[in-house]
Amino acid sequence: MHRNPQHQNDDDSDEYDGPSKSQRKRDMHKLQDMGAELVALSPARLAKVPLPERLHDAILEYARVGKHEAKRRQLQYIGKLMREVDPAPIREALDAFAGVSRAEIARQHKLERLRERLLEDEGTLGDIAAAYPDADLQHLRNLRRNAIKEREAAKPPRAYREIFRILRDFEYADDGEAQSAGEEGGEDDEA
Repeated sequence: MHRNPQHQNDDDSDEYDGPSKSQRKRDMHKLQDMGAELVALSPARLAKVPLPERLHDAILEYARVGKHEAKRRQLQYIGKLMREVDPAPIREALDAFAGVSRAEIARQHKLERLRERLLEDEGTLGDIAAAYPDADLQHLRNLRRNAIKEREAAKPPRAYREIFRILRDFEYADDGEAQSAGEEGGEDDEA
């Protein structure tokens, strides 16, 4: 009886040959998308991302390239370079910029709790003054009063949001990211 050589070692077919071609392609597109996020960063933020020199230079080159097709090819090149690095620290930095890291979320929740405490008790202004010596307590007191009135009248929470913005500005003043975290994180849409 003659056996077909293709079927001689059926047991070997259970071996793992690595990710499928489709999976490798999806992974490659994810890295290219991450590269697109990197090219959208300002130079100051890009400097904070842990990147190898070649990748950093390729990202800067993307800004200098003019035509659409050249930009597309440069983005593909950036994606190719991304395959040579560990994307985890880069993703972590991008998430922090977007305000989605755990530490960033915890920081914003802390500010939200402080705002709620202020609305419940005017004495919280003392805690705010201790934590943020440059805070304009009279302005915060007026905003507190307005936020309470807005709640009672079921009006849009303008003063409520402004309190958060002020607290956020003080909280982020140390690392120079006062505006970025909340605006990109979507806090201002809270009701």
